[in-house]
Parts: sequence; C-alpha cells; structure tokens
Amino acid sequence: MKLIYTHENKLLVENARNLLQMEGIETVMKNEFSSGAAGDLAPLDTWPELWLVDEIQLEKANALLEKMAEQAEGNDWRCNNCQEVNGAAFEVCWSCGSPA
Repeated sequence: MKLIYTHENKLLVENARNLLQMEGIETVMKNEFSSGAAGDLAPLDTWPELWLVDEIQLEKANALLEKMAEQAEGNDWRCNNCQEVNGAAFEVCWSCGSPA
C-alpha cells in the first residue's frame, strides 16, 4: 500500500476516496477518527490519510487527484436537486449525492 492523499479536512479526503472508488481504484482510509488525539499527537499525525491498495494504479490515481486539486481552485456550485452550495472540489453534492 502507498499513501496517496492526506488533508486536515476529512471531507476532502472522503471526496478523494469516492472519486477514486468511482473509477474502480481501491483505497483504504487511515486515521479516520484520530482527530480526538490532537494535543497528544502532532497535528499532522491526526490527519486522515488515503492509501492506495494496488500500486499498479498509482499513475491513474495521481492523475485523478491532480484533476481534483485543479477543480478545487474553481467556483463553488449550487446543487440543482437540493439547492445546497458545494465546494468546487466536489463532483457530487455532499448533501444529497446528486452529480454536479
């Protein structure tokens, strides 16, 4: 396994996991519930981590994550289904799951 993504915001890590999963790339999330240890551990050690199961898919996974990062620089969007405002990094509505 190889660490491919980490961020202090768990929602962004979950978004990355969902994006990769939709493309058939298997990942494992670690430190999912470690934020409660902040103070006892260094802050970086409590960030959620996304690990790639099959390193053969590394190039494809990195390309998808790079695309996600580029999209994050864009504008927020409003869901046509539930009217919730979503960050540019999200391809599906965090509230109802509808695509952008």
